[in-house]
Amino acid sequence: MKKYLLPAITYCLLLTLLPALPSLAVQKTPSEPADMQVQSSEMPVFVEFTMPPTEQETMAAPSSPTVYYPVLDTQSGEVMQISERDYVIGAVCAEMPASFEPEALKAQAVAAHTYAHRIALYAESHPDKSLNGAYFSDDPNKYQAFYTNEEIRERFGSDYALYYNKVADAVDAVLSEILTYEGEPIVAAFHAMSSGRTESAEHVWGTQTAYLMPVDSTGDKDAPRYEQDAVFTQDVTKKRLTGARKGLTLPEDPQEWFSDLKLSESGTVLKLRVGDAAFTGQEIRSLFSLRSAAFSVKFADGAFTFTTRGYGHNVGMSQYGANAMAKEGKNYREILAYYYTGAEITEVA
Repeated sequence: MKKYLLPAITYCLLLTLLPALPSLAVQKTPSEPADMQVQSSEMPVFVEFTMPPTEQETMAAPSSPTVYYPVLDTQSGEVMQISERDYVIGAVCAEMPASFEPEALKAQAVAAHTYAHRIALYAESHPDKSLNGAYFSDDPNKYQAFYTNEEIRERFGSDYALYYNKVADAVDAVLSEILTYEGEPIVAAFHAMSSGRTESAEHVWGTQTAYLMPVDSTGDKDAPRYEQDAVFTQDVTKKRLTGARKGLTLPEDPQEWFSDLKLSESGTVLKLRVGDAAFTGQEIRSLFSLRSAAFSVKFADGAFTFTTRGYGHNVGMSQYGANAMAKEGKNYREILAYYYTGAEITEVA
């Protein structure tokens, strides 16, 4: 893996924010797709993690030497040694509904694998002592979400064999592949659904990235809960705003509290005026735990209504958009090429 150049620290830090983000409101649930570390002075306990085959499961053995990722279990403090294959399966199960099309699951598998591969490269030379020797943890608020086999069984219940096999088949088809740009693993950002057009990384994280540029993703508009209202009373709204910005002065008329919204071409709120202060759309999204920063706001009957479009940070691959493309007959390579402009699929040893 050392044949790749290590990415800049900015990008590596960016990786810790990726799947997350609906404020990190994406929960570990396969029904609705994507900062805390465990401190310990004790020596890590390494647990060999495997997924034993059952009669109903297809458990093809990898033909190449098995790669393992050390992953911190934040509840027990143990460091699990999880095979690359098991990790990608667990990440796909946690990050994308297993009911999605096989080609969308393959695209998610490549993105999840790229995420893990890139973090592993960085962790090898920049170990985080708080992780007790692990590359990353199972905390979805900081890293890519991941399910152990036990969690997959619990989540899928009686449909475990059906959905596990479906995801495993998708992962097995693409496990040797990651996404690269100019020879390096990319920041494989993904989100649940866009506003109808994905966003530039520059507008979300402040760094322009050639392969994370806006593209149309109109299939998202048919996704469940594409448009969603979040309602807050005037008192709650004032408390959150003044708590976030000391000395903030708000007009007497609540209709004038929010003004001058500046939108990107993708509909993300970049800047706005709140009383006598300037806020970013990302700040407002975080303050009110909104599903996205593509929102409008209005006041009526003593309450503010934020109407959001899409779910997530809106950068990179839209998961619902990928599923819509798969339903149209596009394969995973076409999906990845569309959402990650200029990135290449590369075989990893």
